[in-house]
Amino acid sequence: MILKLDNLTRSFGSLKAVDGVHLEIARGEALGIIGPNGAGKSTLFNLVTGLLRPDTGSIWFDGRDITHASPRARCIAGIGRSFQIPLPFENLTVFENLLVAAIHGRGRREAQVIDACGEILERTGLIAFANRRAGALNLLGRKRLELARALASAPRLLLLDEIAGGLTEAECGELVRLVQDINKSGMTIIWVEHIVHVLVAVVSRLMVLNFGRKIIEGEPRPVMASAEVREIYMGIAA
Repeated sequence: MILKLDNLTRSFGSLKAVDGVHLEIARGEALGIIGPNGAGKSTLFNLVTGLLRPDTGSIWFDGRDITHASPRARCIAGIGRSFQIPLPFENLTVFENLLVAAIHGRGRREAQVIDACGEILERTGLIAFANRRAGALNLLGRKRLELARALASAPRLLLLDEIAGGLTEAECGELVRLVQDINKSGMTIIWVEHIVHVLVAVVSRLMVLNFGRKIIEGEPRPVMASAEVREIYMGIAA
């Protein structure tokens, strides 16, 4: 297992945003997480990356207990993340955005990461925009840059948060092919997404959260066909 969450709980006042979640993820796996708004998906990501601390439970990465590790220590250890709303350094170029992510995420000097950043620009279809100011990118470009910045930290576990939101069907298809390629290279991926058909084109396992609790997990088709998911996630009574 590359990641293990053991009885993870996080509350905000009387609201349990994450409620006793257990999860194990194997190296190279692609796991999808779905659930209605407020189900605890982003809170779970914030716990894994260290932006929040759990009230109870533990987080293990690559055999090490990282429950109390700082966000930067987790990033350097190999946990990378994209955010639902891309917030690049708008006045820096696309390439400079990657350099910042690589230098701080890998704990390396600029000369050590330049070649890797160039390769990521090629891989994510951004090489033609390398010298363009990030603030001038359209939504698809920003989504690609958000993914590229996550890759620039050289993660072994990549957390993707709603990266398909707002894209056209054709743009979603491009994104799917890119994420499939990243996963086939051996990268472990956890992808939170509301656009389910995009998600199931990539992941081999699906987990459903509701009110912070894990409701069901398994292969995508049986999970989506379950009466519980149809009622809770899609609002269709059994």
